[in-house]
Amino acid sequence: MKPSDLPAGAAPDRANPDRDYQAIEFPYTRHPDQDAAGPARHPVVIVGAGPVGLSLAIDLAQQGQRVVLLDNDCRLSTGSRAICFAKRTLEIWDRLGIGERAVAKGVSWQVGKVHFKDQLVYRFDLLPERGHERPAFINLQQYYAEGYLAERAMELPNIDLRWRNAVSGVTQDGDGVLLSIDTPEGPYQLRADWLVACDGARSPVRNFIGQESKGRIFRDRFLIADVKMKADFPAERWFWFDPPFHPNQSVLLHMQPDGVWRIDFQLGWDADPEVEKRPENIIPRVKALLGRDAEFTLEWASVYTFACLRMDSFRHGRVLFAGDSAHGVSPFGARGANSGVQDSDNLGWKLLAVLRGQAPDALIDSYAREREYAADENIRNSTRATDFITPKSEISRLFRDATLDLARDFDFARRLVNSGRLSVPSTLHGSMLNTPERDAFKGLMVPGAPAADAPVRDAQGRTGWFLRHTGNRFQAVIFDGPQTPERLAALQGGSPVPVEALLVRAAGETGPAPDGVTVLEDVEGLLAQRYDATPGTVVLLRPDQHVCARWRAPTADELRTALARALGHELTEKVSA
Repeated sequence: MKPSDLPAGAAPDRANPDRDYQAIEFPYTRHPDQDAAGPARHPVVIVGAGPVGLSLAIDLAQQGQRVVLLDNDCRLSTGSRAICFAKRTLEIWDRLGIGERAVAKGVSWQVGKVHFKDQLVYRFDLLPERGHERPAFINLQQYYAEGYLAERAMELPNIDLRWRNAVSGVTQDGDGVLLSIDTPEGPYQLRADWLVACDGARSPVRNFIGQESKGRIFRDRFLIADVKMKADFPAERWFWFDPPFHPNQSVLLHMQPDGVWRIDFQLGWDADPEVEKRPENIIPRVKALLGRDAEFTLEWASVYTFACLRMDSFRHGRVLFAGDSAHGVSPFGARGANSGVQDSDNLGWKLLAVLRGQAPDALIDSYAREREYAADENIRNSTRATDFITPKSEISRLFRDATLDLARDFDFARRLVNSGRLSVPSTLHGSMLNTPERDAFKGLMVPGAPAADAPVRDAQGRTGWFLRHTGNRFQAVIFDGPQTPERLAALQGGSPVPVEALLVRAAGETGPAPDGVTVLEDVEGLLAQRYDATPGTVVLLRPDQHVCARWRAPTADELRTALARALGHELTEKVSA
């Protein structure tokens, strides 16, 4: 599906900020594959055009890989659904071309407040330090995020986006994956070298290959009510435990764009979902929070049950799972969509390396192991938050309430309060793609960590951001020093893939730029601080902007060995993340 295939009402329109993304319908278009004598073959087929599938398709297409993206529907998501997109997701979307649009439309925030009964307990700041391009979070309705991604996808000739193409069967053999697909004009089949299922929590692909997600379902229900109103509340996350307007339960309030506010009301396990979704039952709850005379309109409502689930493995032969099809968490903490986009970020470069013959098949195993580790971390945090928010015994409720009382005055108690540990990217500490360290470093930029941002100035004198110069390829970040020529020479020749050198100089330092090397000035010294860098330090970044090795003074052999390891050439056993 390309822009030229679309009627005027569905064509990409970046210039129209008021476009109604809930009204768009993408047309079904017959594809030549449906008239082929046998199943057409494609290197990568992705199922599901939600935030995860679209992010992965764009990532691959921008780097020259043709992708078929199938979706069983012709519309964007209904209702706001996922609304909290984290800093790391925005950094990934910057690389995919929609980060600026998302931030411009979204509501940026970093402060949260926790209330107990009718009193403020404490406030927290998710990004207290300066020197980052992106905010801690934005709130943005999922249909905007999907719409921006879909418009970006339709700008890329390497993406073949097929609406109303529903996968009805999946089988594997030694020759790849065979898909059966239903369309308004009848069925057809495709073959794929790799199939990536991004088709949601009820994943048909998962069912077709006989797999399931396992875990815990919590005996509680919550009501989401999106209301449109004029309010002078700040752009903050407000959470109440046992408030007077909704006693013995919890409530969450978030600002969204367009004057829409998200309110979550805890209901209890015995609540009838269909009854609670009726406007005559929602409106009194909202008025109890806002005041009897509050004026608002109800935009969307849903009742949900908490669940923390995941598949045993995210890889099954040539079928890979990402996002909600692979794992699911309760919504407090915003770990669902953010984790799914990070799945796509982890998988994209690995698929490319394998398809290009630069890496062995075992590199795809590292996707599964690393993102299973991240899913376990998210599930652990989500489960702890859910247990704190919804205590299941009188003893656990007494503990929670005592903790909240103490948190008004004592920092130690605040660390025990859990209204949802908000999403942060996983540091893949034990990944076998990491090079074990031989030098002493301080700080968070250990192998496996996502790269930290900082302001920089390029050789043309333009001030910008470090992460804007990274991604899509392996890069050696060299902090300038006496041994810089030797460091640069070590990158020449013998590497399994090309490696770009980023030479970082301290503020005010000048000198000629070596041929083929990007030179960045660390204008505030934050880059060296965050990476604990001294002159001569080298940090090796993966294409997904994760650190995979660092040294004070690496040799050429050490650089080459680290690259080979990061590409999976030394994986003789399962990656342990």
